[in-house]
Amino acid sequence: MVSDMNPTLNIAIRAARAAAKVLLRYYERVDQVKAQAKSRNDFVSEVDRSAEQAIIQELRARFPSHAILAEESGAQGQGDYEWIIDPLDGTTNYLHGFPQFCVSIAQRHRGQLECAVVYDPLREELFTAARGEGAQLNDRRLRVATRPSLEGALIGTGFPFRDQRHMDAYLAMFKDMTLNTAGLRRPGSAALDLAWVAAGRTDGFWELGLNPWDFAAGALLVTEAGGTVTDLTGGSRYFDTCNLVAGNLKIHQCMIELIRPHLGGTLSA
Repeated sequence: MVSDMNPTLNIAIRAARAAAKVLLRYYERVDQVKAQAKSRNDFVSEVDRSAEQAIIQELRARFPSHAILAEESGAQGQGDYEWIIDPLDGTTNYLHGFPQFCVSIAQRHRGQLECAVVYDPLREELFTAARGEGAQLNDRRLRVATRPSLEGALIGTGFPFRDQRHMDAYLAMFKDMTLNTAGLRRPGSAALDLAWVAAGRTDGFWELGLNPWDFAAGALLVTEAGGTVTDLTGGSRYFDTCNLVAGNLKIHQCMIELIRPHLGGTLSA
């Protein structure tokens, strides 16, 4: 679906589809894709770079003066408008042929998220949001789940696989969340995890040690679908801490209460 009302979102959709063509072109022969480790458990491939260039090319053609923060090529330019790009969220999944990955693109204006696209090319699911206009999946309006408590809730998460300094604290959170919900899921793509919260497929999500391109688009999807996104303390600094909790207002508060006893040091900053 393409928005008739928001030309900026339309450009972001076009850029996401261009990247998706690259991902699908390589996916059937993923065993031949060349990849290298950026750091422990963090990989980049020729596919990531090619998909990122496809996105940047589309955005630069329409918005040459906008700044870009992209996972592979880093920060480019300065200005009030900034595009935050993950050309392949779920690279490890992709390289194993595990069918859970997406393209994630968000725009910020003076620090405020304005529009978002998360595109799952295998399922042909296009999640979009624009500030004040709501969130959609293809042509259907999204709303977060209405579950009032953690009893019976399905919660998404992600393991802190890059930086494991907080692994003990995370595992304690994981244990408490497991004991108080119907179950946890860790599919391996934070952008899609957040999109699924927006769609009501999961009731909430939390993760530590992300990067802005992992969650920027997904965060706007959740808030425009009626949900809440904060840092681990319930504050608004998740772009600074890169730790976040998302869900409807009641689920989010229940998650914060379970997480709070395990905060300390830099996690509570």
